[in-house]
Amino acid sequence: MQESTLGALLHRRDLGLHLVSDERAMRDGALVRPLRWVHSSDLVDPTPFLADDLVLLTTGTQFTDEPDDTAAYVARLHDRGVVGLGFGTEVHRSGIPDDLVAACAKAGIPLFEVPYDTPFIAIARAHAEAIADQAYARRTWALGAQRALAVAALRPRGLESTISELAKRLHHWVGMFDATGALVHEHPRDGIDGAAGAAMAERAAQLISRGSQAGDSLAIDEHEFSLFTLGRSGHPRGVIAIATASLDAEARAVVTSVIAMAGLSLEQSEQVTESQRRLHTQVLASLLLDDPTLARRVLGSLPREPMVVAVAEQGAAADALEEWWDRRRTERDTAVFTAASDEGMVMCVTAEEAGALHEIATRLDIRIGVSEPGPYASFSRAHAQALASLRRGTSPGAVHHADAVADSVLSALATDDARLIAQSQLAPLRAHDGLERSLRVWLEHDARLEQAARALGIHRHTLRSRVAEASALLGADLSTFPARAELWAALRTARE
Repeated sequence: MQESTLGALLHRRDLGLHLVSDERAMRDGALVRPLRWVHSSDLVDPTPFLADDLVLLTTGTQFTDEPDDTAAYVARLHDRGVVGLGFGTEVHRSGIPDDLVAACAKAGIPLFEVPYDTPFIAIARAHAEAIADQAYARRTWALGAQRALAVAALRPRGLESTISELAKRLHHWVGMFDATGALVHEHPRDGIDGAAGAAMAERAAQLISRGSQAGDSLAIDEHEFSLFTLGRSGHPRGVIAIATASLDAEARAVVTSVIAMAGLSLEQSEQVTESQRRLHTQVLASLLLDDPTLARRVLGSLPREPMVVAVAEQGAAADALEEWWDRRRTERDTAVFTAASDEGMVMCVTAEEAGALHEIATRLDIRIGVSEPGPYASFSRAHAQALASLRRGTSPGAVHHADAVADSVLSALATDDARLIAQSQLAPLRAHDGLERSLRVWLEHDARLEQAARALGIHRHTLRSRVAEASALLGADLSTFPARAELWAALRTARE
């Protein structure tokens, strides 16, 4: 295939062109830059009629004997983005003027000689033929790529095969990220380093979170990547990344077809997934009856006992959660049961896999409540523990029931209604400066006057008087344990 570059024209033997400039001094790889067109002009200032990336041919009638005029002429060509200058010799001048050679060398513009026997129109026609040949070759490439991709899509792992075939055809690394932003397939394998992969995973997750069909570019160190979302607008299912920032029309058309095929494949997969979700919701209903018989009959197996039940907060993306577990199931042979419910996504895993719940909660920036390990005969209890733990969580992460229990029963009972009641009970004490604090310190020291008074910096008789005053205000005998317990609960609840 002929390339439409100045270098390709200079290598055409039939044209007889001769490069005068030092190739090492040329700017921006001028000989290999794509060449838009070839134009001829003997105007003193042809730049208003020129386009970027163009080769200009001249016979030199516009040149004077003033070197400054020649330098100014070449500077104008340089500023306009002219790729190269061809000088037709033996028409008006014998040879190429030395000041023109020097000015082109200074500007980094390739200067070449066009012999008398080579018409300018022959050079323009040769370039036009190169453009036509290149366009035909690209169209042929695109058709071949489309056929290869269609065959790849019919293989057992059609989507992954299609991604690999696209990478081979483009001669660039191609990767696919799922709805969580995780890299699920790439070709060639380990084609990018870990830092680049992490940066692209983060950008992929951002594109998916926007919920719209989009393309994006990303520069990492000296490498550039193009990213495209998969799936319909409002419900993207993944991202394809390509290790290049520039794609010509044919390559972009091939990529677009892959995006369409991948999106269709994911949509079909989603329909199957939706049917599976409905089935799992029904299985969950039977598990909540503490009888795993139906679940084992329908699913074939369940995560082994002891198992833990986890519930993700409402609004957490079911797609992302399921894809994360699907990937873990593939990579580590993890047994997991997931089902959608009104309270949120329910997950059941072995006790050994409980640590993974924190990992997924952190990655997806969601809250997850986790039960204690137990048998399926206590599934409903474990489910209730997970819901209670979920309600206790206030920030993204996994809250385990054991941690929630450690916060005490009083903390669990600290509802808005309980706080209002506690504040009302303590109102008589709060009308007297320092009385509430004195009682709190007294109870924290197990109602021992000597130690509590020392902590408060007062005499024990003063503290005894304050306790008696509080008993009268509250109408409670604080010498008894039930009254002290009631007061302690009120103090704790009012502060929660």
